Formats: sequence, C-alpha cells, structure tokens
Amino acid sequence: MSVMYLLVPVALFVVALAVAAYVWAARKGQFDDLKTPAMRMLHDDESPVVRRESSAAAEPTDDSRPTTHD
Repeated sequence: MSVMYLLVPVALFVVALAVAAYVWAARKGQFDDLKTPAMRMLHDDESPVVRRESSAAAEPTDDSRPTTHD
C-alpha cells in the first residue's frame, strides 16, 4: 500500500506532462492542417534526382558470365 503514495503522484505528473505537451502543440498549430501532409505523397516531384554512377561501378566485375564468340 505504501507504493501507492509514490505511484499516484508520479502518474499525475506524467498526465500533467502529456496535457501540457498537447496544449503546447495545439497552440503552435501542429493540428491545423491534417489533410495536406497525407495528400503530399500522392504528387510527383518537380524534378527527379538523377544519380550518376561511374561506368566501372555499373558493370559486374565477376568473369563468370558466359561469353559469346562471333
């Protein structure tokens, strides 16, 4: 029963922190626009990034491929 004297205040403190974090986020505008971030992933990027690789890295280096002789 003596653990309740410690557990109840700790639990109330954690709840108070959660409420304070929610109020802070609501005042800063974190919950203003819920639709746009979900729709943003559906749009294409303006300019795709093209990754350039060197020709040595693009080809496999092992010689176990079958060769064709003409």
